[in-house]
Order: sequence, then C-alpha cells, then structure tokens
Amino acid sequence: MSCIFDSRLDAARQLARALSAYRGRNPLVLAIPRGAVPMAAEIARALDGEFDVILVRKLRAPGAPELAVGAVDETGWTYIARHAAEVGADAEWLEREKAEQLALLRRRRERYTPARPPADPAGRVVIVVDDGIATGSSMIAALHAVRAKKPARLVCAVPVAAPESLERVRPHADEVVCLATPEDFMAVGQFYRDFSQVEDEDVIALLARGRASGGA
Repeated sequence: MSCIFDSRLDAARQLARALSAYRGRNPLVLAIPRGAVPMAAEIARALDGEFDVILVRKLRAPGAPELAVGAVDETGWTYIARHAAEVGADAEWLEREKAEQLALLRRRRERYTPARPPADPAGRVVIVVDDGIATGSSMIAALHAVRAKKPARLVCAVPVAAPESLERVRPHADEVVCLATPEDFMAVGQFYRDFSQVEDEDVIALLARGRASGGA
C-alpha cells in the first residue's frame, strides 16, 4: 500500500474527525513521545480537550534497536512481547535495557514537565495517541499506565497499525480508533509522505504552548 497520510498533522486531523463524539467532554489527550506529540496537540485543540504526554519507552531487541521486544512505563511496569526470547532478549538483556530506558524516562520527565505534575486521568475520558502501532508494546504499556489511574473511559487512537498488533492492543482499551490496518505493514513511516523526526525541543515547545493556552 502506498502512503496514506501526507504528514502527522494530516493524520491527526483525520483522527480528530473520527473522535468527534468526544468534543465538548474535555478529553485528556495523551501523546506517546516523541512522534505523537504534535498529533495529540492538534487533536486536543480540535476536541476542546487537554493535552499532555504519557511517558513509556520500548525495550529494544539485541542488535536490532528498531524492533521492540517490550516496553516500560515510568513506574517500572514492563510489558514483554511474545517474540522477545526468539530474538535473543533474555532476562539479563531485558533488565539492562529496562534500566537504561527508565533512566531516559526520568530525564524526559525532568525536561518535558519540570514545574508541574502530569495531568491526572482519574474520572476522565482519556485518549492515548501514537503515530502508528508496529508491535503494540509501547501502546500497551501506555494504556496500562493510564488504566492504573482510573480513567472513566480509555481510548486508543492511531492512524495506522499492523493488524495483528492492533488485536493485541485492543483488550487494553475501552475503545480503539484506527484509520487503517494495511496487510503489507512493515513500518509506521511507510504510510506517511512526511515522517520527519520530532525532537525533544519540539515536544517541550508544544507542551509549553499548550500550558500557556490552558490545554496542558
């Protein structure tokens, strides 16, 4: 399948239309950094909601850092994918990788929201956004982290996903909104014409702008 979305902003606007039932309900739109941050900011604006980040990190496969074998959230809770052992991610590897990613999460929290606590999902409609789902590890960890804080409704929203991975994610959310599940899925970026890197500085600026406007 050829590209589906011109950019993350295009994907966000399409997702916002699919999520329009939540407009006026002050949803909390949480981005998985870094790629989804500009998307979540746009969706929150379109839905008159609040925007923030949910910090998780994928655990990388030995020798293949783009392949996720799991993910970890800020509390240290870890999701391990079924294929982890098959690609050489044994218990020792996973512990080292978990420690490294937790250290990165702490640094990101200090940089992204240094002067305030994260937005509280309790009792709210929460929409967790990513720019796509490849293995599902990061989204599962993010949904688990939010669920622990007792939202009223938990929604997973992505433009594109690998079909099997989306089915693994589905039980962790009350609702899944996904615009496309192409069978030829290889990587998220193949479905965007512009899949430019989002940098930490971009995330910090978007969060600051959202807070200044009352949306984060």
